[in-house]
Amino acid sequence: MPKCIDVAEYLLMLEGEAGEMSNLKLQKLVYYAQGFSLALRNEALFEEPIEAWMHGPVVPSLYRNFRDYGANPIPPSPNFDPSVLSQAQRHLVEEVFSVYGQYSAWKLRQLTHQEDPWRNHYAEGEFSREIPQADLQHYFRDNLVN
Repeated sequence: MPKCIDVAEYLLMLEGEAGEMSNLKLQKLVYYAQGFSLALRNEALFEEPIEAWMHGPVVPSLYRNFRDYGANPIPPSPNFDPSVLSQAQRHLVEEVFSVYGQYSAWKLRQLTHQEDPWRNHYAEGEFSREIPQADLQHYFRDNLVN
């Protein structure tokens, strides 16, 4: 199974050098990729947990990996090998990127704040709460697939 960083690196590769992929935007695209994988393929794209943070869904390990970029664009890694993702996984990430990649980080933040996985698990005053994969799967299957 790929790691979250593999999904993120593939998204950065799709965005390219001239892209505007911030950590905030990357987090939201990774969240959508996981949700659609659970809903459409009945399997997680990666194992790392997604948590409900103030600015939406976040994979903590991914956040830490790219936090030094702040709100600046993250360049793609020249050493990333996309073959760590299966063809089906790459296709799913490409579909998510084609639909959601056009939006700004703040638009994606706004979208996730309207969705049950984040709304049901975010608690103001708490640093984070994990969003269970089952909740993602049910929400995406019932509301975003079709």
